[in-house]
Amino acid sequence: MVLSCTDVRKTFGSAVVLDGLSLDVGEHEVVALIGASGSGKSTLLRCVNLLAEIDDGVIRLDGEDITDPRVDPDSVRQKIGLVFQSYNLFPHMTVLDNITLAPVRVHKRAATAAREQAMEWLDRVGLADKAGSYPDKLSGGQQQRVAIVRALVNSPRLLLLDEVTSALDPELVGEVLTMIRDLKGEGMTMVLATHEMGFARQVADRVAFLDQGRVLEQGPPAQVLGDPVEPRTRQFLARIIEAGRL
Repeated sequence: MVLSCTDVRKTFGSAVVLDGLSLDVGEHEVVALIGASGSGKSTLLRCVNLLAEIDDGVIRLDGEDITDPRVDPDSVRQKIGLVFQSYNLFPHMTVLDNITLAPVRVHKRAATAAREQAMEWLDRVGLADKAGSYPDKLSGGQQQRVAIVRALVNSPRLLLLDEVTSALDPELVGEVLTMIRDLKGEGMTMVLATHEMGFARQVADRVAFLDQGRVLEQGPPAQVLGDPVEPRTRQFLARIIEAGRL
């Protein structure tokens, strides 16, 4: 397994956000996390990337317990890419500088090599001509693709995507989803929290429905989204269908 979460628990004060959650992600697998707001999707991704400390349980990356207090978080984050819904690009830096900042400053890569790799990725996603532009000159879809490239330049073992289309205008969603679909075709292992049920059906190998901090149901997209077993899953999807999102 690339990622293994076992009995993970996370609280914020008296609020239990992850309640003994367990989830495995295999090599080249794409797992879509679905569920209502507050079900624990984003918190799980932040815990996997060690941006939030778990209270109990174990998270393993390639068999290594990355939640052991003796583990260096920065070394783990070199192997895990995390993309947020709000892009988080530095507005005072060009696209190229945004992408090469971590490889050069944090991972001590040669600036020339980092820039060459960044340009290769920008060319692949059709944004090579934007390398010298500042984020406020890009569309939302372009900014999100840059944010994904920034996560990919370190050749991560695992890519985490947190509602990466939720801040986009509807007409810009497609270009980001196309990029994610291409990454799947190249074998990238991904966990994505999403409200795009149609996309989850198309791109995910497995869908996991989170409810009250647990994985209540998981399986192939056709089964979970088309013929769910759990009443709570059926209730959630009925609301999604009513809103015209499935």
